[in-house]
Amino acid sequence: MWGRFEQQDFRSRVRGTLLGSAIGDAFGAPGGGLSLDAIREAHGPEGLTAPAATPVTAATQLTLFTVDGLIRAHVRRDTGAWHPPTDVHRAYLRWAATQHDWGPDERRKDNGWLARQEWLYVRRDPDRACLTGFADEILGTLAQPKNPTARNAAAAARSAPFGLLVGWEPALVLQLSVECAAQSHGHPAAYLSAGAFALVVHGLTRGESLDSAVQRALGLLGARPGHQPVTDALQHALSAVTQGAPGPATVEALSTGDAEAALAVAVYCALVAEDIPHGLRLAVNHGGDSAASGALCGALLGALHGETALPAAWLAELEGRATLLELADDFALEMTQGPALHGPTAASPGWLARYPRG
Repeated sequence: MWGRFEQQDFRSRVRGTLLGSAIGDAFGAPGGGLSLDAIREAHGPEGLTAPAATPVTAATQLTLFTVDGLIRAHVRRDTGAWHPPTDVHRAYLRWAATQHDWGPDERRKDNGWLARQEWLYVRRDPDRACLTGFADEILGTLAQPKNPTARNAAAAARSAPFGLLVGWEPALVLQLSVECAAQSHGHPAAYLSAGAFALVVHGLTRGESLDSAVQRALGLLGARPGHQPVTDALQHALSAVTQGAPGPATVEALSTGDAEAALAVAVYCALVAEDIPHGLRLAVNHGGDSAASGALCGALLGALHGETALPAAWLAELEGRATLLELADDFALEMTQGPALHGPTAASPGWLARYPRG
């Protein structure tokens, strides 16, 4: 049962997670592919200090479609068809259509609300493994993953919404997130980084401290084959907190690697952050994947502190803010009031038009 306070807190954390992720994504995008020295040369001695009017990348687009898929999975539960990885995969296929269509195709009856948002129909530097992973309707699985050598952080960067499933047990959140990550990124370090990230978001959304959420993730990851690079990276992030004042040199040392490095940077920066701007500035100024680490750190800080802690000036310039807010509120509504929207005794035709069961 959800009381009024619990619903308000949950909605604030959902909004904070999705908006924080998008802010971090846009903030770090100009640093993509640049060394720390090159970032400073291009943006001044302090590097990236605030998000410019920079568009979000494909990571934010895919995060939105992850939310859409999870809402539809819960809506379809009434029908007895309950396989969330399939619903999320269908959502990713709808994202793939935005990467080659000129705009929403009204002939697609399963588009729902999100796939009709015209601003999403543009390529924003999508990861190659995402494009190839969702280029056909074959569902990648842990037994037969797509792109088994793909190890970067693109799958993790879209995985915050799995952590918002607060009614699920952590082990199930881990399982769902790794299954959905393997639909495009089949290397264990990539899909386990996505799972670890979702677990930490899950703990924060449930009200745990960041440290305890990371410790829970470490415990669950330890039973998974191929976990060592990810658990090592998280342990390094925890150890770095005790090694002096936070600064770019520590972040730079953690940023060497792929998905697990982006995760380590995000966790470290969230742990040492004085506030959200401070944490995000640390997270995007390094020679690794600045957009991914920014998105991951932003989601962690947003889940931890809620939407009201996000910088107003940064929110005002965020591309797609209205869509992010509407989708966040729809997710919170579905998770807290789903039976009233599409249960056996009541149904909202408008809701089922936004999130079709087909």
